[in-house]
Amino acid sequence: MEINTMAIDATFWVAISFVIFIGVLVYFKIPQKVSQMLDGMISDIKNEIDESEKLRTEAKTLLDNAQKKLDTATSVSNEILENAKKESDKLIIDLNDKFHKSSEIKKSLAENKISQMKEAALKEIKDASIKIAVDSVKKIITTSVDKSKLDAVFQKNLEETKEQLKKINS
Repeated sequence: MEINTMAIDATFWVAISFVIFIGVLVYFKIPQKVSQMLDGMISDIKNEIDESEKLRTEAKTLLDNAQKKLDTATSVSNEILENAKKESDKLIIDLNDKFHKSSEIKKSLAENKISQMKEAALKEIKDASIKIAVDSVKKIITTSVDKSKLDAVFQKNLEETKEQLKKINS
């Protein structure tokens, strides 16, 4: 039975050493310190999780704000482009109208100038014709010897000239 006593002795001593070990742990308050350390770690992990949740929320808010600004900028740029296109179309139409009006005015001025030049040329021709007719009448009169005939031709030519002048002036 010695083997059994030894076995009991070894087991007994292991049990006693385990009880002493547990007693030392309790005496030095190791379980409380381990619990405090674990509580501290749990608290730190919770704080980190809360902080990361706050950061995620802030990041989402920033992303939403950035998206709103991007959408606003896109709509503003589209509006600016549409306004610029409308203004350029309007400007092109205005310039085209001004060009056509200017062309019409220049055409009208040219036609008036041509008409005035034509009238001036006709007047010069009429004046020259009248001068030639008067000179011819003078030559005829001066070469003609008969005074009574001369007076009759003069009166006749004078009447014809007056009628021609009336026609020209009217």
